[in-house]
Amino acid sequence: MFLSEKAYYQTGKAIKGGAPICWPWFGAHPVRHDCAPHGFVRNRLWNVDRTEITENGDTKITLKLTDTSETRAIWPQSFLLLLEITVGNSLNLELITRNTGTQMFSITQAFHTYFKVKDINKVRVLGLSGISYIDKTDHSIVKNQVNAVTINGEVDRIYLDVQGETIIEDISLNREIHILSRGNKTSVIWNPWMKISAEMNDLKDNDYKHFLCVETANASSDIIKIEPNREFRLVANYRVSNN
Repeated sequence: MFLSEKAYYQTGKAIKGGAPICWPWFGAHPVRHDCAPHGFVRNRLWNVDRTEITENGDTKITLKLTDTSETRAIWPQSFLLLLEITVGNSLNLELITRNTGTQMFSITQAFHTYFKVKDINKVRVLGLSGISYIDKTDHSIVKNQVNAVTINGEVDRIYLDVQGETIIEDISLNREIHILSRGNKTSVIWNPWMKISAEMNDLKDNDYKHFLCVETANASSDIIKIEPNREFRLVANYRVSNN
């Protein structure tokens, strides 16, 4: 994963790196323009709920977040949010949303994962050919992906009806990052490119060359409805292999 050398921690600020959690909305708030994009979870502290060693020797850490008076002022719902992080031969993330209230609520969400690459100009994303996507850099026009995804400018796309495995092919590092997901119909690819990267005070001017966000998401029309006393799981598994 990627983390900029200019990244810094500050209460209430999201970090550009790792796997920030977008929740309970992805992108702009559907109604309120005064709310921060991508929800209120990625810039909050979580509590460690438990740690364990699994039967196959992997390390598993579970983080927990619950509603407070502050979160209910932003989003008036009762919830329990768990993030299960399992580290072994692969990295597995499971985001579990439980509705602890008395009314159904709807969410959109994502693992906004920053993957480290050596040279963005020599990267391809496989597994999305033939899939339609919303191009947010071009008035949200719906387009069709032809062949592998390559990056040669600002990219902000929501891929629709994704299935199977997505692979980041990093030719310069002679490796592939395999992404398997469950619980999602959409995937997001984002790179801010030169101008936007230079305007961000927690990214170096050339950082855009060295990361690509491929996000396991419930975005756009992929809206998740959760009834009281029910839960929903979004899962992403990351594995690295050499070419």
